[in-house]
Amino acid sequence: MEHKGRHKSRHGIGWLGLEEARTAYWNLSPAVLYEEAVRRGEGGLSAQGALVTRTGHHTGRSPKDKFLVEEPETRDQVWWGEVNRPIRLESFDRILERMRSFAAGRDLFVFDGYAGADPAYELPVRIVTQYAWHNLFARNMFREETDPEALESFEPRFTVLDLPGCQAEPEEDETHSPTFVLVGLDRRLILIGGTEYAGEIKKSVFSVMNHLLPERNVLPMHCSCNYGDDSDDVALFFGLSGTGKTTLSSDSERTLIGDDEHGWGDRGVFNFEGGCYAKVIRLSAEGEPEIWDASHRFGTILENVVVHPDSRRIDFDADTHTENTRASYPLASLDNVDLAGRAGHPEHVIFLTADAFGVLPPISRLTPEQAMYHFLTGYTAKVAGTERGVTEPRATFSACFGAPFLPRHPSVYAEMLGRRLQKHGSRVWLVNTGWTGGPYGTGSRIELAYTRRMVRAALGGELDETETRTDPVFGLAVPVRVEGVPERLLRPRETWSDPEDYDRRARDLAGRFREHFEPFADHVDEAVRAAGPEIP
Repeated sequence: MEHKGRHKSRHGIGWLGLEEARTAYWNLSPAVLYEEAVRRGEGGLSAQGALVTRTGHHTGRSPKDKFLVEEPETRDQVWWGEVNRPIRLESFDRILERMRSFAAGRDLFVFDGYAGADPAYELPVRIVTQYAWHNLFARNMFREETDPEALESFEPRFTVLDLPGCQAEPEEDETHSPTFVLVGLDRRLILIGGTEYAGEIKKSVFSVMNHLLPERNVLPMHCSCNYGDDSDDVALFFGLSGTGKTTLSSDSERTLIGDDEHGWGDRGVFNFEGGCYAKVIRLSAEGEPEIWDASHRFGTILENVVVHPDSRRIDFDADTHTENTRASYPLASLDNVDLAGRAGHPEHVIFLTADAFGVLPPISRLTPEQAMYHFLTGYTAKVAGTERGVTEPRATFSACFGAPFLPRHPSVYAEMLGRRLQKHGSRVWLVNTGWTGGPYGTGSRIELAYTRRMVRAALGGELDETETRTDPVFGLAVPVRVEGVPERLLRPRETWSDPEDYDRRARDLAGRFREHFEPFADHVDEAVRAAGPEIP
């Protein structure tokens, strides 16, 4: 195998058994990766200079194709079940051998960098990819090493081998389909094949961070983060994809730390990533100017975004390929961002939910017990395109607002959050970015401008002393008024044409909360169990 590019590490990739590959290109610059991607037919350019790519059949994550390797050192630490399904070590090794054979005679691209902005907790990662554009994605999403000497001595703690063209044999390899995402915690190796969706790369490394950091007394979180006038005015935004983490944290009035993955340790909060991975379906310059500007810059990757074949003009409104259109761009593409990726302890924690039933209030204040309850249930709606087979919003419950990425039992992360909320006195809010006036298909999505106004009011202290009313079903403290927001919007039942239908659906959702909380009831005290909704 020939090696090209700048700053090849002396700790090479020979241990992966890829000696028959043709050429390994090391740590290429964005411009060179652009050239390689276009030359190899992996993508084209938009009129403004973004790299436009398609992800083929897979336009979202494939959770049923993800497995954790059942290994002796970590077997007893994993929360086995529907989320973390085991695969035998023999199958892992068999698939690795398939990938070695597939790589023979092909070019590979290597990126060396880090997950984690705090040097005390950073994870050195190596991403080896079949596609040049996947390597650019890794360069955008992880934190770059810029020191040539450090690159030449770089030794990864975890390696991702990403070969989309390599497929498993399900009957022989014990996979769900030809697609596979295999996380070997003991081996410190992640294998990805059969899917061109680049998001699998970043989320598999996030799963690794979720396993490693609790042992070091750091809470890994599926959240975005920003701060106000100083780095001690910190806010976290928890939520699944499509609920508004990126949109609401990209605020011209506040400084962004990151849009998706963070850790909370003894010294405060730190970003895991070096970029953002924003949903851009129906993106507008007026509603989301920061993301709009970043999506039009050189270095950005536009996944499954439609462009005009002649003018190469971007059409963010088109969902021809998927609703889950994405923009991957480095944090440096944003103007109001802290590239150091670190801040103090959060003053505010916001749980985001896209309520497809349309019954939750648009904003409410949570008690510490309610915060634990809602963190463990993690209610939201899966948004169209984020996962295969999801074509419209669907109610779901995802523990800690990120169950697919939690190798350990959710109670581990919930206990860590509870201790931190108590120690630092963080205020917790539940914000519904979903529907009002009826469920999905009948009601309408809450306007982004109103959500921004409510969030800014909460973060700015406007709601600290305001009068509240208690929601009769969910027990939430709902502000009676928020300046700039119609008071009727704060009382969801009044936005429905049929209040009795609202009552039925609220009772139904309350029942779902109780059902999905049941597996966690034995892991919390009575006050948290009693913090859930009541069914009249």
